Amino acid sequence: MLTDLGASREVLFVGGKGGVGKTSVAAALALTVARAGRPVLLVSTDPAHNLGHLWGRPVGPEPVELEPGLRGLEIDPAATTEEHLDAVRHTMQRLMPEHLRGEIKKHLDLAREAPGTHESAVLERLAEVVRARRADELVLVDTAPSGHTSRLIALPELMQAWTDGLLRRQERSAGFGAALRGLGGDQGERAAADVVGAPRPRDRRERRDAEIRAILDRRQSRFRMLREQLQDPARSAFVIVLAAERLPVLETVELHGQLERSGMRVGALVVNKRSPAGSGELLASRRAVEEEHLASLRSQLPDLPIVQVPLLPREVLGTEGLELLAGQLEG
Repeated sequence: MLTDLGASREVLFVGGKGGVGKTSVAAALALTVARAGRPVLLVSTDPAHNLGHLWGRPVGPEPVELEPGLRGLEIDPAATTEEHLDAVRHTMQRLMPEHLRGEIKKHLDLAREAPGTHESAVLERLAEVVRARRADELVLVDTAPSGHTSRLIALPELMQAWTDGLLRRQERSAGFGAALRGLGGDQGERAAADVVGAPRPRDRRERRDAEIRAILDRRQSRFRMLREQLQDPARSAFVIVLAAERLPVLETVELHGQLERSGMRVGALVVNKRSPAGSGELLASRRAVEEEHLASLRSQLPDLPIVQVPLLPREVLGTEGLELLAGQLEG
């Protein structure tokens, strides 16, 4: 079931409430798909950086080979945000008048902690990763806890709308400037520029406006392509990982609704660390409580397939631990 999703999609997200084993499930699924013959790029957007800990080797912002056919990388939200803001600062300082540089720095310093800044930076990096994926490679994304994930999935549509608004404003500004120039508003500046052989103010403005337009067009195209990809159920899907407990079940139902409203299909649910049956009174009681929560989950999300993963006898670490978990994912 899960390997079918991994074999037929271009992008597969794995997410859910914090602490339910998202990274372990994502890594085990990536291992299964890669060993079945399809190349996989395993990407973590979780600031906890558990991917490297799980594999027992350094994993950073550039892809590293975890084993043949399987690459991994971690997108650090804080570092990605700084890189994003530095790139924006460089571009704005190059395009805007020098006397505005102080205002640019002040604005970007405020933007660093603004709501959505980290998510938009991560989204742009993720869009680059998806665009640059190798031929037939599955991009399998281990996401941050549910609240961050739902905002991230909703962002492509919001960011495209925001960029559309900037483009319309830029077009209106360019049209207004052209009208003023038609009235002869910059004749004196043009004459002075001709005398000293410098570029005319109109030429400088037009080059600046054209470059701003090109930047916004590229951004709009990037978000549009990612949005179309995530909203195409033949190309992308989401797997929600949860524990058979009240709060994770409630959060799963809520996350499912948020993803559906954003246009992304949920392909399956993975109930992790199920208590075994027939293993003593304590675990039997625990399993009975879990059954009640799963009955609630099935009644609220009746059309979704559910994979149940038992509580394993050892910690999931390294290739051996992931192989053990991978063997349970098709149950």
